[in-house]
Amino acid sequence: MDAQQRSLLPDVRRFARTQRGTILAYAAIVILFVIGGIYRPAFVYPSNIGQLLLLASFVGIVAAGQMFVILIGGIDLSVPWVLNAMAVLLTTTSLGLDSRAWWVVLLVLLIGIAIGITNGLGIVLFDIPPVVMTLGMNGVMQGLVLGLTGGFTCSACNSVAPPVVQAPITGQILGIPAGLLVWLIIAVLVGIVLGFTTLGRRIYALGNNAVAAFLAGVNVRLVTIIVYALGGLFAAVAGIALTAFGQQATLGMGDPYLFDSIAAVVIGGTAIMGGRGNYWGTIAGAIFLVVLRAVLQEYNISEAGRSIASGIVILVALLLYGREAREA
Repeated sequence: MDAQQRSLLPDVRRFARTQRGTILAYAAIVILFVIGGIYRPAFVYPSNIGQLLLLASFVGIVAAGQMFVILIGGIDLSVPWVLNAMAVLLTTTSLGLDSRAWWVVLLVLLIGIAIGITNGLGIVLFDIPPVVMTLGMNGVMQGLVLGLTGGFTCSACNSVAPPVVQAPITGQILGIPAGLLVWLIIAVLVGIVLGFTTLGRRIYALGNNAVAAFLAGVNVRLVTIIVYALGGLFAAVAGIALTAFGQQATLGMGDPYLFDSIAAVVIGGTAIMGGRGNYWGTIAGAIFLVVLRAVLQEYNISEAGRSIASGIVILVALLLYGREAREA
């Protein structure tokens, strides 16, 4: 019995380390709200908190896909223009018509998945490093958007998202922004996949040790392709959500979400080299980033200052978690 208990101790310690980043991130969010509330009491009004959480949901949706990729030790740099391309596809194909919405949304999601699968295939079949493959894909998607829309001058480029697509993001249910409920559903689904499915266990195994996972019978190539497909899917979902929120697609709308998606994952305690992390921590990271910038804006800190502060936070998180991993 004692031997069995000792064999379980490493897993228990690992679980504690995994949760530590999540707890710290949520504690930091509370502190930021207190700081913002001291300067301007309206900062902590429910309406303002709801809006900040809604803005964080867009980061959180993109970060869901990024987290899956990082958990296996990869990275997805194609996020900005996959998101942007899917947003443009949504508006230019639907033309704001509810009658087209159902099949256009399905088309956008399927193409997002196809782009992710292409990333995965390039990585596993041709041994292209994830950084190179996904960065190249980002360039391809940018070129396609600019080329097919004539530099965003096409007649359909000013189309809006169909009202039926806007409603699940901009509407309210019992006074709660509907977009937050969509994010909650996504969070539950991601949590189930990672915590209660064979795929989730294989993702963690692959991130911890790819060779050991292969020897244990994990189809490493298939899992890698699935993970990058999920990255493309969530980029597409975020493109739909952002377009629904702003009504229209714009060029460059996905650019901020590359840094933010990686930052949210890291701040939430996911190991940048893979194998450890959870989506609830990533949610905390997304909220933290948005609230931090809002507080800095309240104190009239410039955009440059806000960017510097965000970068410092990422570096500190990496240093702390990296030191923790070395001491493990």
